[in-house]
Amino acid sequence: MSSLPRTNELGFFEIRLESIGGLGANLAGKMLAEAGVMGASLNGVSFSSYGSEKKGSPVKAHIRFCDPDTRIRDTSPVERPHVIGIFHENLSRTVNVISGMYEDSIVLVNSRKSPEELKDQLKLKSGTIAVVDATGIALFEHNRVNMAMLGGLFRLCGFLDPEFMKGVVRKSLEKKYPASVQPALSTFQRGYDEVAIQSFALPEGEEMPGFVRMDTPVLGYETQPLGGVITNPGNSILKDLSISRAGRLPHFADDKCIHCAACDNVCPDFCFVWEEQPDKKGRPQMFLQGIDYQYCKGCLKCVQACPTSALSGEFEVEGYADGSRVPHRFNLAIS
Repeated sequence: MSSLPRTNELGFFEIRLESIGGLGANLAGKMLAEAGVMGASLNGVSFSSYGSEKKGSPVKAHIRFCDPDTRIRDTSPVERPHVIGIFHENLSRTVNVISGMYEDSIVLVNSRKSPEELKDQLKLKSGTIAVVDATGIALFEHNRVNMAMLGGLFRLCGFLDPEFMKGVVRKSLEKKYPASVQPALSTFQRGYDEVAIQSFALPEGEEMPGFVRMDTPVLGYETQPLGGVITNPGNSILKDLSISRAGRLPHFADDKCIHCAACDNVCPDFCFVWEEQPDKKGRPQMFLQGIDYQYCKGCLKCVQACPTSALSGEFEVEGYADGSRVPHRFNLAIS
């Protein structure tokens, strides 16, 4: 039986996975729990919490481990995690992904950035940051992000046996999907091997932020406006859907565009920005100006619809979306 490195006051070692729908965090949580229970002889439980069941929506997976003599009677969300797995680094723009972490908690991030850069981005005071380019590995190996993240999590959780996990992968895939076994194993192993880890001590004289219960609603029975009135209509323009992208996004080549609007017809989020201009004969016509990447989820339906290859699906490079974004100019005036 493996021993846990540390536990909370209830005897639990807790892990929280922060992700979006479609990246496989729910399955990763179940596989982690199985590895702890079946492979390390621990007591364990895994469950997930999420909002709308669609690709791109925020998802949390919660995993608890404890010694066999300790019973698990708690199925509440993990609020004080010892390990946090962030499947999409842009989640930190809209979700407090490091909520409740301890001074010595470990944060695994799917990113190409360095631990120092992520420390500033996450506003982390202390702890250990581990980084793995899970998206890049998954795209190269033609597999899933969750397998690369699982490899990284097994590296950080020394009480879990990676060889047991490989056996689970083989058993799960070899009968129905034999061609997927080796890519999955390669993705897992690369995630395990390619993690970059760096620890940061709490600066002298500073303290960790006090624990605040995560996802506390702003509006409740005492603060809700009369009749549930929406006090800020049109608030969807403030949404940042970039957290839904999973490594690819459309590139726009203006010189190839015939302004047919085929892309706009299939776009689920109205990402394309148009402007009325005179054509060669002086007649008014709508011309495509570019893409507002704030609302782009990277579904690439526009790439499939484009008849002239003016749109192409490319790997997302840091800074490209912000630098190439053509923002919508919404007219919010009330007439």
